[in-house]
Amino acid sequence: MQITISGLPGAGKNTVAEYLAKKLKLRHYSIGDFRRKMARELGMKISDLNKLGEKKAFTDKRADEYQRKIGKKEKNFVIDSRLGWYFIPNSLKIFLNVKPAIGAKRIFRHKRKTEKKYRTIKQVIEANKERVKSDIKRYKKYYRINPHKLENYDIIIDTSNLNIRQMNNLVEKVIKKMLRK
Repeated sequence: MQITISGLPGAGKNTVAEYLAKKLKLRHYSIGDFRRKMARELGMKISDLNKLGEKKAFTDKRADEYQRKIGKKEKNFVIDSRLGWYFIPNSLKIFLNVKPAIGAKRIFRHKRKTEKKYRTIKQVIEANKERVKSDIKRYKKYYRINPHKLENYDIIIDTSNLNIRQMNNLVEKVIKKMLRK
């Protein structure tokens, strides 16, 4: 089973992907982690890599080719990736939605070591808006697609009012229901 999870910043993509991989005994891949590693190797922050990607295709193409290969090579995995649905078209495609303020609060609390340190949730909301704008700009430029169009997905879940346990349980339940069909 190939499962791709996309969504808005702070919606829980990585959290749900890690949970599903463990629960379903599947390998987990994270394109966000892949891109953060690439940014570190280039001596920059992920936001700078995204901005560079608006002009230089290699920043996206490298990550995109990586996930395309995973989709062709492996049969069973979970991947959190904004474009997983596009590069792994036969996957079960999940989109996690979240209200901007709630996604920002989650990111603010999580505070990844490699990302910018925000002093306020308002700063995170603004950074997330810029991130989404940059993503859409790059993906339209390189592939003529918008990852936020919900018709691209098999399952759409708003995680705004869910805690981690509820989020994980709901996604697992929906997947199992889809598999029975």
